[in-house]
Amino acid sequence: MKAKSFVYWMTTILVALPIGSGGVAQLAHVQGTVDGFVHVLGYPAYFVTILGVWKVLGAIAILVPGFPRLKEWAYAGIFFDVTGAAASCAAVGGYGAYAFHVIAPLIIAGLCVASWALRPQSRKIGVLFSTANT
Repeated sequence: MKAKSFVYWMTTILVALPIGSGGVAQLAHVQGTVDGFVHVLGYPAYFVTILGVWKVLGAIAILVPGFPRLKEWAYAGIFFDVTGAAASCAAVGGYGAYAFHVIAPLIIAGLCVASWALRPQSRKIGVLFSTANT
């Protein structure tokens, strides 16, 4: 059980750190972040702030104890964010270190799924599949 707990926390931290720090960079309107969104990907500038807020809140939600339903939404939002980021970068092609901007979000998506699957019972809403014969 200790190994599962360790892997859960490692994957959770490896998701929360890049998501949370990326959100802070977006809220601070770090020039490289804004340029990537606006000039390379073609998204409106206000989208940077919206995503930044949700990323910071999502990172906090998966780290703090309690609030299992909020955690479900946070995991889903993080997964949608990073897979959308990979798809957006793949769609524009030639974006700086191209492979990095597609592969890194997909790695975070995999870590997000692992963190979600390994979370302890206290962080779950309920039973996903019933084992009772009906």
